[in-house]
Amino acid sequence: MHIVAIGGSDAGISAALRARELDPSAEVTVVVADAYPNFSICGIPYYVSGEVGHWSNLAHRTHADLEATGMRLRLDTLVTSIDVDGRRLALRTPDGAETSLSYDELIVGTGALPVRPPIAGLDDLGPADGVHVLHSMGDTFALEQSLDRIKPSTALIVGAGYVGLEMAEGLTARGIAVTQVEMLPEVLPTVDPSLGALVRAELDRNGVAVHTRSTVTAVSRGSSGLHVDGAGPDGAPLAWDVDLVLLVVGVRPDTDLLVAAGARTGPRGAVVVDETMATGLPHVWAAGDCVVTHHRQLGVTYLPLGTTAHKQGRVAGENALGGTARFAGSLGTQVVKVFDLVAARTGLREHEATAAGFAPVSSTATPDDHKAYYPGAQPITIRITGDADTGLLLGAQLVGRRGTETAKRVDTYATALFHGMTVDGFSELDLSYTPPLGSPWDATQLAAQTWVREHRLPAQARALARR
Repeated sequence: MHIVAIGGSDAGISAALRARELDPSAEVTVVVADAYPNFSICGIPYYVSGEVGHWSNLAHRTHADLEATGMRLRLDTLVTSIDVDGRRLALRTPDGAETSLSYDELIVGTGALPVRPPIAGLDDLGPADGVHVLHSMGDTFALEQSLDRIKPSTALIVGAGYVGLEMAEGLTARGIAVTQVEMLPEVLPTVDPSLGALVRAELDRNGVAVHTRSTVTAVSRGSSGLHVDGAGPDGAPLAWDVDLVLLVVGVRPDTDLLVAAGARTGPRGAVVVDETMATGLPHVWAAGDCVVTHHRQLGVTYLPLGTTAHKQGRVAGENALGGTARFAGSLGTQVVKVFDLVAARTGLREHEATAAGFAPVSSTATPDDHKAYYPGAQPITIRITGDADTGLLLGAQLVGRRGTETAKRVDTYATALFHGMTVDGFSELDLSYTPPLGSPWDATQLAAQTWVREHRLPAQARALARR
């Protein structure tokens, strides 16, 4: 059997590794559009900041490591079309030649592409002018060249999502004065504004000039760099003169190959797959940021995440061999470090839960990460959302200082969500305790108990009174 995976990032490589793991006799080829298979795109901000010493350290596995598993890599090779009936790919090789590659089973992991916002002047400007997107290793090298050539003292970042925030920290670490522009009411819009405000305060403390409810309308060459025009919350004009502009406003699924081959699309234009990663096209599977996400609470949506792509790729690789694996579903668990603050979320926020048919109510608590009498205790802001009718845990959002184990505490909530626990039942979990690291009731449980006191105890008290 010859399995071909298109794409050398999380989904494609995970699929190839799983296929080789289960059947070492299977022939597995991975076609990669660039020369950087299995690189951690999520690690790029930390290379830019200088915390990762060399770009090659971003590789999860080296080229030699991958080939040692028995897979074959075809680098700098572009797939231009899929012949589904003939089970054949049209390829463009590094020297520009057109050729083809046959397959028995195909796994498509083409990922996503950066969104280019409708800003006047962008069509005329690019990396040579100091205007950058950041999504691939090629983008990384282009940005690195600008940093070396321009030696910028100022930069403007369009977007304050996960990558935008990480890059604000990364550029600040290089001594660059950063301005950040976000069109929504608060930074990190995947958490509630009250928690996003805590992240914004951390940006302020570290010298990042943040403009929310603001947009960038035009970028042009200035007398000594770049001139950026924008509009503030009330429509008042804004303007900045900077050395560098970075656009990080999200991604869209890269679906051209699959759509041309006849695949259906769903939310956000992502390709529809079932829980086995089948596309509906014979012998064609797909995984990662180019496909829809099966969410355990929302159903079918689009939520591109590296962790999800790894899991989906593994399922696709197994099923391409004839297996019956199923993707168990996502909860949208995410975390980001912004200077010395960590923000995380899992599950649903109130507006998402309402759209999914729940009756959500939320509460916010600020328990310490460990016993206050042991030095260094710091609060974690935790917002719990649960269903008012059933008490079911629906979601959690956390913001705490680095060192409070916020990232692992959100994982506790994610585990509870995965198994359908109630907020009240969360307190029954047997969690670890020692004064330097926690409390007899962990911070996560104290926050859950706050929710129960605010939203369940009155009803429970009334029920007891009726007995």
